[in-house]
Amino acid sequence: MSALIILFLRDDDPVVSAIRRGDVKAVRDLAASAPHSLMRENKDGWTPLHNAAYCGEPDCMKTLLNGLVDKRTLQEQTALLFAVSCEHLSCARCLLEAGADPDISSKNKETPLYKACELENVDMVSLVLSYGATVNQRCGQGWTALHEAVSKNNTEICEMLLRAGATINPPNIYSITPLTVAAQRGQLKVLCYLIGKATNCGLLPLHIAAQNGHHDVISLNHKCICVYLLSILCHFHPHTVYRIVSLLVPVTSRARLRHSWISPLHLAAEHNRHTVAAVLLKTGADVNATLSHSHSIQYADRRTTALFFAVASGGTKTAEVLLKAGASLSLDPVDPLLMAVRQGSVSTVSLLMENGADINANIPSYPTTFPGVIALCMNNIPLLKCLLDNGCNPLACFTCAYGSALHPPSPRVTQFCEWLSTSAVCNWAGPIIDLLLEHVGHVQLCARLTELLDSQDEWLAVKRKSMSPRPLLHLCRLRIRTQLGRNRLKSLTSLPLPDRLIRYLSLTTAAHTHTVVRGQVQF
Repeated sequence: MSALIILFLRDDDPVVSAIRRGDVKAVRDLAASAPHSLMRENKDGWTPLHNAAYCGEPDCMKTLLNGLVDKRTLQEQTALLFAVSCEHLSCARCLLEAGADPDISSKNKETPLYKACELENVDMVSLVLSYGATVNQRCGQGWTALHEAVSKNNTEICEMLLRAGATINPPNIYSITPLTVAAQRGQLKVLCYLIGKATNCGLLPLHIAAQNGHHDVISLNHKCICVYLLSILCHFHPHTVYRIVSLLVPVTSRARLRHSWISPLHLAAEHNRHTVAAVLLKTGADVNATLSHSHSIQYADRRTTALFFAVASGGTKTAEVLLKAGASLSLDPVDPLLMAVRQGSVSTVSLLMENGADINANIPSYPTTFPGVIALCMNNIPLLKCLLDNGCNPLACFTCAYGSALHPPSPRVTQFCEWLSTSAVCNWAGPIIDLLLEHVGHVQLCARLTELLDSQDEWLAVKRKSMSPRPLLHLCRLRIRTQLGRNRLKSLTSLPLPDRLIRYLSLTTAAHTHTVVRGQVQF
């Protein structure tokens, strides 16, 4: 207001001079003798009423109120805004009693209520609110009175605004809310207060606090911390999340977590936060905690464990953390390996196999006479080879109940030949059968498999291969692999064998590199 003071001091108007002296009698005399002088404006649009409000002269003001109470200057300032800005409470009351509008803002969008909050004048805030000031009116850049009170860390004024109906978390044009302001500036007192009043605080305040180094804000022991711990895992940079979770865990109510339908560990797994999962496990999270039935049925696969969530989201690192902590592979209705195969993740499949996953697992909703994992990798022959190399049973694919006879439809259990004849897979029957033959001795193809191989000229070589005696080298390899057993096959390179023999046993001479377009098998 320094510029305004200069303007005021230069004003030679007799009414203004009398106001400046506080000469109420002179103001009254001038009002009686020259009433037009009360309406006179200076070059900035100031009237005597503006000057009286600015100088804090309520007695002079009462003489000047006639019809001018909401008159604005060229900067759209009212006498009430001047009275509030200069903290002249009696002048503000006089103007409001005379009907001044408390919601008129200046050219830069400042309202009397906003200025009162900015000045932290509790009495002025109370007065303006009592005369109906709009509590959620937006000022410059969408800032509200509550934003300003929060920026001052003034909980008393925040309480007054909220009682008057202030929206607790209104975003400005940059999506900055009062909670964000408090977290960004590390104002613990007002942040605690606002979180206590809010029903849905969102994630941003804790993130902003951590980002700006205000870790004391994050470590609040508050009823909303449990909610934060459940939700903060889903967003932001992993290092920030790690710091936040490390601070939240010690002050989080375990009772509240038990009543939550999904645990923080499940969320960490779902969003592949392996570092967060490690923190939670170190602080006592149950690696084998399961979802309640009422929430598990919301998923088509009826998943229950954090491990399954990790596998389903492609989180190999998180799955590794969970398995090292003792995650069970047998708690979910659907084997996690099936999900990994469906995802086409060789790294996750290898990890699960190393930890004892059932490589011949079947799909519960799609009963087959052959391992279900084979049906799920129909679009990924390299992955199928990985499974077969590690002990998946290929012989079941050639065991057909009908042999060379007519194949009637099987309504309950699907045979390999039936599955391979479906439109989604039949165009790749040749490469699939060729790969399977590399993992078995002599087998007899049923009529349907023979028909499939006959359907394309380039597959006739595969048919001849199935009908020819298998080489002794191949049969010996299969016999040795059978004697070694699946567990030793998983770690061939660690066996005290020559490299050439390891390559021979690992079937590298029969590598296949076919790939196909992704198909769909539901389970």
